[in-house]
Amino acid sequence: MNSIVVMPDFFLDRIIRLTSKEEFFNVLAEKARFGGGSIRDIPTKDIKGGNAVNIAYSLARLGANVALFTVGDEIASAVLHQTFLEFRNIVDLFIVPGNHGRTTSLEFLSQEDIKFNLMVSDVGDNADFGPEKVNSEEHLKILGNADATIVANWGSNLKGTQLAEYVFENSSKALHFIDPADVESRREDFQKCLESISNITDVLSINENECNSLGKAIGLGTLIPEHYDPEIVKGAAKTIADNVRISTDLHTRKGSAWSNGKEAEFVHSIRVEAKTLTGAGDVWDAADVIGYMSGLDAKERLIFSNASVSLYVRNSSALPPKLDDVFDMLERIGA
Repeated sequence: MNSIVVMPDFFLDRIIRLTSKEEFFNVLAEKARFGGGSIRDIPTKDIKGGNAVNIAYSLARLGANVALFTVGDEIASAVLHQTFLEFRNIVDLFIVPGNHGRTTSLEFLSQEDIKFNLMVSDVGDNADFGPEKVNSEEHLKILGNADATIVANWGSNLKGTQLAEYVFENSSKALHFIDPADVESRREDFQKCLESISNITDVLSINENECNSLGKAIGLGTLIPEHYDPEIVKGAAKTIADNVRISTDLHTRKGSAWSNGKEAEFVHSIRVEAKTLTGAGDVWDAADVIGYMSGLDAKERLIFSNASVSLYVRNSSALPPKLDDVFDMLERIGA
């Protein structure tokens, strides 16, 4: 297998794990009433982040050859080389000098049915990652030989449309995969982006929030309400795929769906106690791409991706699974 190319964002993430949002807000209000102070004994962890970097790392853990294009300063470069050290034989890093992003992620984990994360970010030079960052002869050769090209976090990149067009047009043999991340503040722009790249894009990967943002941009309103069932998820994927003319993979808390606008499939999530939320969508994407590369059909691919992400969210160390781990789980659940 030739390399899977992933780009462009890198963030240094600080994950703060909290109980309920109500308890946290009450503590904040109490501290504010007394003019400030420290909130102690809050579990905190600093990790590498960014959708592209997380996807690349998850792919490497699954055994894929990866070429990662991103941006960062000397500290970021050191972190990335250390992170991918064990995969130096299958991962190539192309780090453009600049300011990487920084994110603080608040994870609320105690409530039974509503576990979520809230991310506060400074995107840095991820906002300005265009075709000029991937234009050397070596870069073009890598794109030309790729089996898959993944453009992530369009929502943070003001040159995201130009980048996707350029990367997909220069990787004619590859699967073309885009995951936009949060597009709520730019949802109409993203709809226009999809119109311009629909003929060169194979897969649009979104979560329920991104699905609703796109639904509003299209003029269809909220496609996945607060309370939803598998048929709603399946129907939402079909509606998006039909309107943007791109096969759509939709991953939600309750399960994931695929549609090409005509047919659709849904697979339930594997219920686990969530210990990690940040990066779960990236792990799902990586497994999804591996599924495409392996020739799995839609239902098999969704099962494989759901199993992969279930292993990740139950792991408090935020470590994506290896291929054998996923196979073991699939055998245990009889899939």
